[in-house]
Amino acid sequence: MPTAPEDTVLHRTENSVSWITLNRPEAMNAVTWAQRERVIALLADASADPAVRAVVLTATGKGFCAGADLRGGPATGSTTGPGGDRVAGDVARTIRLGAQRLITAVLDCEKPVLAAVNGTAAGIGSHLALACDLVIAAEGARFIEVFVRRGLVPDGGGAYLLPRLVGPQKAKELMFFGDAVPAAEAARLGLVNKVVAAEELQDTAREWAERLAQGPTRALAMTKQLVNASLDGDRAAALAAEATAQEINMTTADANEGVASFVERRTPKYLGR
Repeated sequence: MPTAPEDTVLHRTENSVSWITLNRPEAMNAVTWAQRERVIALLADASADPAVRAVVLTATGKGFCAGADLRGGPATGSTTGPGGDRVAGDVARTIRLGAQRLITAVLDCEKPVLAAVNGTAAGIGSHLALACDLVIAAEGARFIEVFVRRGLVPDGGGAYLLPRLVGPQKAKELMFFGDAVPAAEAARLGLVNKVVAAEELQDTAREWAERLAQGPTRALAMTKQLVNASLDGDRAAALAAEATAQEINMTTADANEGVASFVERRTPKYLGR
């Protein structure tokens, strides 16, 4: 499997925040297969590294992510084999191993993931942003369910994510028409947490991410898991999962610190453990 050149997915860790930046501005950050693998690996690394306590996913240039880049052949997710022949099962396999793995990596990351959407997020790029735990968008950002424009069914978890964010009727409207949703409208619908001026995007994302990184990391991880699972099961299962999560969380140093700081009337100092 090809690897993404380092300069197409930038990465740094600052103040316990892992910054993952798509860097193909000339292609509006349409992601190749190799880039997807790199992002998936970085999210897995963030989960496993106790020094990382939050993640920011963002991009350079005018686009956040224009979707999947299918122009480069099989390495970037083409669904045709040698000679252009498509074999039954190739499309489903490509989606499972590509777009769905990318979205699942965001949903399953054990650290809070914040999307700083700098521009257009289309197709899988829109779903990549919406899979994040929090979304901050620049004023000029747009979200587009572009699949219908190409005669395609939404993939990358779109039909799973959107109804949970805006309800089934609005999700169908967005997916049936494929109209661009400006950042302000996306915020009104509940797709975006906050809209800021373009020049304020990075600073706002940094402020939120570093605030998350100072929080009780394991408690946040279990809270994320509970919320993500809440719409998939019944009430009894949700309450049982909640009780189990709290039982586990009470064994962490941060939970003990939180209780002690309350009793002692001081600001808690969480270590992410």
